[in-house]
Amino acid sequence: MRLSLKQLQVFVAVADSGSTAAGADAVALSQSAASAALNELERQLRVQLFDRVGKKLLLNDSGRQLLPQARQMLDAALQIEGQFQHAHGGMVRIAASTTIGIYLLPHILARMQAEGASAPPSVRIENSMAAAAAVAAYQADFGLIEGPCREPELLVEPWQEDELIIVCAPRHPVTRRLRDGKAPVAALEQARWLLREAGSGTADAVDSLLLPQLHHLRAAAQFGNSEAIKHAAAAGLGLACLPRLVVADLLALGRLVELPTDLPPLRRQFYLIRQRGKSLSRSLEAVLDACRARPL
Repeated sequence: MRLSLKQLQVFVAVADSGSTAAGADAVALSQSAASAALNELERQLRVQLFDRVGKKLLLNDSGRQLLPQARQMLDAALQIEGQFQHAHGGMVRIAASTTIGIYLLPHILARMQAEGASAPPSVRIENSMAAAAAVAAYQADFGLIEGPCREPELLVEPWQEDELIIVCAPRHPVTRRLRDGKAPVAALEQARWLLREAGSGTADAVDSLLLPQLHHLRAAAQFGNSEAIKHAAAAGLGLACLPRLVVADLLALGRLVELPTDLPPLRRQFYLIRQRGKSLSRSLEAVLDACRARPL
């Protein structure tokens, strides 16, 4: 077998970065060594993998065909290395969306630690779209996300449900417009809302749950995480639709109030995602089992 993992590593790094210089930096090689490895790979496969456009290297059809296979082979090699570096298997890489990563996953990992888990996991926290992309690119072993998965090569497993509620500051003007103890739809339509960024699972959930009822959400501001939104809501900047578990602390302190409405229950599904061709080490199976158990 003439192909080497180093050649595939260089190929993936160049595909991700768009140049041999940046790809060489990513794998700690000189540019000449990276170029030589890439040229040798193309020579052995008897195809060109990139279109050369100026100084940029763009994947062509052959390169796009090879990329997922190369990622899978490198991931398998990483699993082999990891399982012999730790007594109970290698480090598990988790990609979690923001709400899950901050409010749910720490409890699961703490329970695992209390039960004697050895190798600590590596956790990356980003929005649902980025977390799914990391799993699809074999940059994470599995993911926990809050919204629909748009990566066709991933296995998607319903995980658990989450409740969202509408909150605001106690003295927000909408609290003076309650009818029979509830905020009327007209008041919600006229209010300004604090929203998450595109690609967020919470943003997708808010759109799918509220837009059919309110048709339009007037934005007061847009934030990159739910923590910023809940504090902005407590400051009186606008209404927010957030998971109950995110706002429980400020509700208990009286800095936020829940707005009862006539809207249908606001619930969404969380998902566990992983690559279809992913090999499951003992460490990975243990973490997956812990996540599938009731987390709280």
